[in-house]
Amino acid sequence: MDKNELFDVFEDVSNNLMENFAQVELVKKKMQEIIEENTQLRIENTKLRERLFDVDKKEAPKASSQGLENLESIYEDGFHVCNNDYGKRRDDNEDCLFCMELLNRE
Repeated sequence: MDKNELFDVFEDVSNNLMENFAQVELVKKKMQEIIEENTQLRIENTKLRERLFDVDKKEAPKASSQGLENLESIYEDGFHVCNNDYGKRRDDNEDCLFCMELLNRE
């Protein structure tokens, strides 16, 4: 293999890597969107279950307690539960003061 052929091979490999990287980034972005949508749907499902429980049992304190447990679970999964960034992934799972204030209310 001469130098020109070798250079062409490296160029092709480089181009393939760049294309693969772009595809990985696209899949990563789409996965993030799916995770955020899933979290929003889980939160909505939780609220609907709470509402159904309230209608069926007329016991708001238990439903509120269960809702708080669900929010804590979502927060522990790495997502915001505060009004500011509701349903978005927390960067590096760092604590959010707004979420913490919401979860620690009595």
